[in-house]
Formats: sequence, C-alpha cells, structure tokens
Amino acid sequence: MSMTVTRIAGALGAQISGVNLAGPLTDELIGRIRQVFLDHLVIFFRDQKLDSGQFMRFAQAMGEAIEYPFVKGLPDFPKIIEVKKLEHERSNFGGVWHSDTTYLEQPPMGSMLLAHEVPPFGGDTLFANQYLAYESLSPTLRGFLDGLKGISSSAKADVSKTREDRIASDGKTSARSDYQAVHPIVRTHPETGRKALYLNVAHTTGIEGMPDVESAPLLRFLFEHQVKPEFTCRFSWQPGSLAFWDNRCAMHNPVNDYHGFRRVMHRITLQGDRPS
Repeated sequence: MSMTVTRIAGALGAQISGVNLAGPLTDELIGRIRQVFLDHLVIFFRDQKLDSGQFMRFAQAMGEAIEYPFVKGLPDFPKIIEVKKLEHERSNFGGVWHSDTTYLEQPPMGSMLLAHEVPPFGGDTLFANQYLAYESLSPTLRGFLDGLKGISSSAKADVSKTREDRIASDGKTSARSDYQAVHPIVRTHPETGRKALYLNVAHTTGIEGMPDVESAPLLRFLFEHQVKPEFTCRFSWQPGSLAFWDNRCAMHNPVNDYHGFRRVMHRITLQGDRPS
C-alpha cells in the first residue's frame, strides 16, 4: 500500500493513509511514520482494526510503553488503559488542556489513543502546537522564560476531578495521592532541537523561586496564549481511528460535549526523558 500524508490544519496535525498497522511494520515504514510524527506533532490513522496485541506492537515500534500511575490497565495488557466516559457520567477523563503527566520526573514522550466506541456526535479532541506558542512570544518574554522552571502537580482540582469516575472503577490502590516534579517552562525537543512551551493549566501550579502573587498573572497569560485558535487543530473520531501525539511539544484537550452517550478508547503512554 502507498502511504500518503495529508495535513489537517495549518498549525499541526496530519493524517496518514494507505497504511495497515495490523500488517508488517518494516523499519522503513516505522522510520517514515516517525518523521511525519516529528514534522506534524500529532498524526492520525483511520480504519485501524487492531486487537490489543497489534496496538501494543505498533506502540513498541515507536517507543517504550509504560504504565499510567492512576488507572489499572487491561488484564492481559497492563500498559493499555481504557479511557472512557459512560452514559450516566458528566466528567470526561483528562477533560482540560494538558500535556500528559508532566508531574512525573520523566514525563512521557508521546501517547496513543485508539477509538473503540464513539458518540453519535461530539467527543472531538483539540491539539495545540507549543513550538508556535513559544516562537510567537516577543524576544523579551522568551528571554525571561528561558531558564524558569514550572512546578507540576497531579492534584490540581480541575484535572483531578476528571479522573474521579475512572479511579472509582479502575483505580490503582498503589497510586500516590500527589505526584510532583519541576521542569523547564521552555524545553528543547531532544529530537528536533526546537524550543517549546512546557507548562499547562491542568498540572502547573507555580514557578520555582517566584511567589504566587508574581507567578499567577504570568501563568494565567501563558495558559491563555498556549491555546490560541491559530495554534490548534481538531480531530473527529470514528471507530478504528488512532491518534499519536508528541507530549514534548503539543498539548491536547478532549471536548466534553456528548453527555448521555458512551465513548471508549484504549490508550498507551510512551516513556520520555527528563525535560531540559
């Protein structure tokens, strides 16, 4: 099959067609997919009929799968978690702008999501390019931000409440109540060498060395700036859709606009390095 790449927005995002991820994953194919991923920050596939083993095989070809701290994985695949919102639930898992688990000392390189059940409408996911968010700031502000470090916590109320349903049904008894880490507010991507903003409204609680009265206005500005429409793309899911995004330079936000309907996804998280 012939692989084709179609951009879905000006800021980021590309759909890859002509690839069956259940088939042979040659070094050449994986290399080409990896380059599209680095170029476009988030990539999408349609009509991928993958069982858990095939999904994990693709993930392991792109990186090292790791367990999610708060939710148990599938019985036979502990590194695949079920991300779901049921008909009676009002909160959706992770339903706020964020980069995954920045409260870990080594946050993930990327995450993959495979759609199993989708609502008849809604349930899209937004993505935001953090290279562009950084590069569009004034040279003066970029210079000020370089060298600052953000404090991340897993316990911020806006995001922790989005986990409550899943922790109640699938939570790990071994999970700590709060994970915390300190990372640069501007990180350099280890593969592309480009700088990106690396903070998010879900997890960033403050700036190291600054009292809240000083850091809060700056963080408020950056949180709004990071997700300007011109930095974003939007993806509409279908059963068999697969998204793979780069947590080092992109944020995402699942839209919670489908109350009364079920949405079930499988997610794999890939090991990253310590941001610098």
